Amino acid sequence: MPPTSENAATPARRAVIYLRISLDRELDGLAIERQRTACEKLVAERGWSLVETYVDQSRSAYDKRAKRPGYDAMVADYAAGRFDALVCWDLDRLTRQPRQLEDWIDAAEERGLAIVTASGEADLTTQSGRLFARIKASVARGESEQKSARQKLAQTQRARQGRPPKGIRPLGYAIDGSVIPDEAEAVRAVYTAFDSGATLRAIARALSGDPEQAHLAVPARPRHTWVLVEEANARRREQNRSLPPQQQKRLREHRCGRDDPWPASTVTEILRNPRYAGYSTYTPTDLRRRRATKNRDTSRRRSWREIIVRDDDGKPVLGQWEPIVDEQLWLRVQAALDDPSRAANVGGDVSRRHLGSGLYLCGVCGRPVRSYSRAYRCPEGCVTRTRSRIDDYVAQVVAARLSQPDALSSVDADQPVRLPEIEAEIEALHSRIAAAEADYAEGLIEALDLKRARDAARSRIDALEIERVRLVRGHTGRLPILGTADPAAAFTDADLETRRRVVDVLMTVTLHRAQQGRKGFDPRSVEITWKKS
Repeated sequence: MPPTSENAATPARRAVIYLRISLDRELDGLAIERQRTACEKLVAERGWSLVETYVDQSRSAYDKRAKRPGYDAMVADYAAGRFDALVCWDLDRLTRQPRQLEDWIDAAEERGLAIVTASGEADLTTQSGRLFARIKASVARGESEQKSARQKLAQTQRARQGRPPKGIRPLGYAIDGSVIPDEAEAVRAVYTAFDSGATLRAIARALSGDPEQAHLAVPARPRHTWVLVEEANARRREQNRSLPPQQQKRLREHRCGRDDPWPASTVTEILRNPRYAGYSTYTPTDLRRRRATKNRDTSRRRSWREIIVRDDDGKPVLGQWEPIVDEQLWLRVQAALDDPSRAANVGGDVSRRHLGSGLYLCGVCGRPVRSYSRAYRCPEGCVTRTRSRIDDYVAQVVAARLSQPDALSSVDADQPVRLPEIEAEIEALHSRIAAAEADYAEGLIEALDLKRARDAARSRIDALEIERVRLVRGHTGRLPILGTADPAAAFTDADLETRRRVVDVLMTVTLHRAQQGRKGFDPRSVEITWKKS
């Protein structure tokens, strides 16, 4: 029988289809296609005109903060009057939020929107259908909350036992937590290069095979995202061998090429991952929310401490896997990444383009000068000096100093000894916070007492972290050229960021106003003060 519309006297409804799956583990789209087939059949049976299909693959409807591009586009199109019938496989595909459901029910009651499901369980064009929908949405919401609570508990228990987390494996580790030797070598090289003063982008270029970054000794590697997709497809090909053609799973598509450049953000993720130092980790939901706030930069700098799982005494839980980098190396890297001067550049490139930008000081007001066209200029306008002549002079002075036998005496080599003491005190303060929280839970102290204890401990932790950053910035371990056979030549051949670090460690450069009427460069207008050990 040919399809007929609801009422032959009225034009056919303009229908849209909404398709969603929370998590397509196979990423083959088959579940979505099954929904599509059933929904298109229903549209044809009703005699409606299909005007659009919206798809949200691997998108949750439980989390109201989660973005659903297909759903959002559908809502906008309905507001614009593009359709008057909505078809989905089931109501829980449309929404798991009772509040959202009420919006659609209002649309059905007040504007005549027809909402039907291909499963046949609900029809919002009837009173009984709307009652069923409300009950079903409430039950689905409760089931989602219960499932979420079970998953969080299981993930937390797994982390407190030090077991490898499930999900996407990081560079250097297999899913079971075992070390992949060639990848682990690359991870160690990334840490060593950054600890030696290399920039994030320089390391990313080295991983991408840039020959100009060969001195960093970071091996070139294919993009990790590409490798993960290849591994998944290899497993899928093996599974498909025993399946008939109609049941075989589609291979995943690559989102990047094997030799595409590594982004600096991926290097940051490698350097921030506590797993490489052997710490067990878990990222709670509230931390993910804070990372999305307007204070995102500060949140990211401090969140590495929060994802490390701690026992009842506030001590870090060690994972049941082999660390790839030394704990002290990892902590030094965190201190460098926590440096507020790095975080000020939200674009991700923390490197300066000139030797003295932010390092040289104004001889009038004492503030750091900035690069401006071909000059260095004080932010207050006190001093403006030609940049190239000053940089050449400073570089010559540094090279001459490094050629002296006592060059290392200008740097305090004993500073890192303090780092373990700082870390131990920080851990003790975390234990104090944990103890206060336990006392509050048992009713031994009031909420105000807990707040005071937390505030005092966190204030001290902040002060210790600032001290730790200062120690690391002056640590000779971040200036390996000082330990080479020819430090002066190594300085001259080093990249800009390394030379800036050497200048910062060895001296304070102050720019004075040039004498009026005097032609040429006057070295006396550049005051160099050597830093004492």
